[in-house]
Amino acid sequence: MSFGAGVPTVEVGDLKDDDFLVDVREDDEWQAGHAEGALHIPISEFVARYGELTEAAPQDGRVHVICRSGGRSAQVTMYLVQQGIDAVNVDGGMQVWAAVGRPVVTDEGEQGFVL
Repeated sequence: MSFGAGVPTVEVGDLKDDDFLVDVREDDEWQAGHAEGALHIPISEFVARYGELTEAAPQDGRVHVICRSGGRSAQVTMYLVQQGIDAVNVDGGMQVWAAVGRPVVTDEGEQGFVL
């Protein structure tokens, strides 16, 4: 894990299948394709929907935050850290996720793509 620019970060390759993942991309990006099992809360709605995250996240577990390339998720990660949540930014986001061969699916469970 690296801490470049003060944002706790994790590499896609270091994620385990059961790690808690929150996707902060917008609805159109999510619908095109996402990581199976991720919680979707768009960055534009994140503060208003913060309670959804705290209900879904593991009590003493880490929250892995992902977006398309890592910029928006870094912002959300810093917000969560300020709230006392153990959160890390997924470096490179869904672009790296897809590039290393991790599955990208639609809500219907079909093959998706990163928008």
